Amino acid sequence: MADVALLYDCADVLERTSAIASAAHSVASGQLVVLPTDTVYGIGADAFDANAVASLLAAKGRGRDMPVPVLVGSWTTIEGLATVVSERTWDLIEAFWPGGLTLVIEHAPSLAWDLGDARGTVAVRMPLHPVAIELLEITGPMAVSSANISGRPAALTVAEAQEQLGDEVAVYLDGGPSASGVASTIVDVTAEIPLILRAGAVSAQALREVVPDIAG
Repeated sequence: MADVALLYDCADVLERTSAIASAAHSVASGQLVVLPTDTVYGIGADAFDANAVASLLAAKGRGRDMPVPVLVGSWTTIEGLATVVSERTWDLIEAFWPGGLTLVIEHAPSLAWDLGDARGTVAVRMPLHPVAIELLEITGPMAVSSANISGRPAALTVAEAQEQLGDEVAVYLDGGPSASGVASTIVDVTAEIPLILRAGAVSAQALREVVPDIAG
């Protein structure tokens, strides 16, 4: 638990620089941060710090049976996370990243992380939000879940996240109200034919324009 949670207004250009630096320091220190994304607000931790990820799950009241997704700050980061990146996966990345598409991939067995009971897979997304991207460019991949207590509505503002998570979080980055409030679409690309696991921000029709035989 953080001693006193810090809140930064990222709409202020000068404050934003110190905000990103403070959040990056907290992540490196194994603490939790709340950050804006293009879908809903997220609660995040260093993806490679198992204790921090466990703290994230505890703050949400969420079990290991629901592994934490990972946010990345660039397309190419996926090459270091995945066992293999298929041509169809690259087609989806080029069409919808950054944006509201989460891809479930087989992660490289060499990765030293523990995101929950993921059975060799990880859900990865590149968010379309400048504050999130700026933070991810410093921290590298972050384990990020929606900033809410499990079972309660996802936070669409930093105030809603604060109300639910309080001082479990070290730093809150206020990027204004969430632009869409719609969760990302999840597509499993671990098989030859990609499978839509959850409808969301990217429509099935848009996905089929890129991968016509996508299932689900």
